Amino acid sequence: MNGKMVIVTGASEGVGRALARTLAQRGCRLALAARSPGKLDEVVGECQEIGAEAIAVPTDVADEEACRGLVNTTLAHYGVIDGLVNNAGISMTSRFDALESLRVLERLMRVNYLGAAYCTFHALPHLKQSSGIVVAVSSLQGKTGFPDATGYAASKHAMQGFFDSLRIELEDSGVAVLVVSPGPVSTEIHARKLGADGTMADSGKDFSKKKQMSPDVCAKQIVDAMQARKRELVMTSGGKLVVALKPFVPRFVDKQVARAVAEFYR
Repeated sequence: MNGKMVIVTGASEGVGRALARTLAQRGCRLALAARSPGKLDEVVGECQEIGAEAIAVPTDVADEEACRGLVNTTLAHYGVIDGLVNNAGISMTSRFDALESLRVLERLMRVNYLGAAYCTFHALPHLKQSSGIVVAVSSLQGKTGFPDATGYAASKHAMQGFFDSLRIELEDSGVAVLVVSPGPVSTEIHARKLGADGTMADSGKDFSKKKQMSPDVCAKQIVDAMQARKRELVMTSGGKLVVALKPFVPRFVDKQVARAVAEFYR
């Protein structure tokens, strides 16, 4: 990874911030994207302290032109793109039949799925030139259904299908495609979600004592998988078990998922 140039979206906090630091430690040159310029500058500073070259490119991935601008700004600065990590994402909490508006689903799909597709579309010609890698940070919710998260799970299923299909198309191009499916990670996404009315709200709940992976451990696993040019990374033993069992005992898996979700958010 030393010297490779990598774009990371959603880099201002959580897994994205940990990914930026981990890639910096591996010697990567970085273009870090997120909607919050202040937080983004902090992450750039952390990476520069490690000794990496890093720039901040404030970007809303829900806007295709902003994604084009992210790629163009990166190329203007570095002249090459070796990797793209589509990490930006938002979540939701509401039963589908309690939604006040379908704007929730539209927003989730535009950020989580279309945002990744926009960035990939504009970066892909340059990734072909470098025989690079594109990464989709999905979720276990891209593998199975989750209650109170229909729109989020749908957006992650869309990511999974898109990048699985893209991988086949790029088989002879030299570009690797990695889909990552983390389980619970200790980030703000558990508390800050779109509600039934379509607005982002903070539940104020403390999830720090729940059983979940740290962002740094999650980031290390992702970067290791990038380095090995793996096609898929499903995290946690429980997540792997869900994926293995679902085709054979889907009703059992549904019940176990519902129980686990209820316990986590209690």
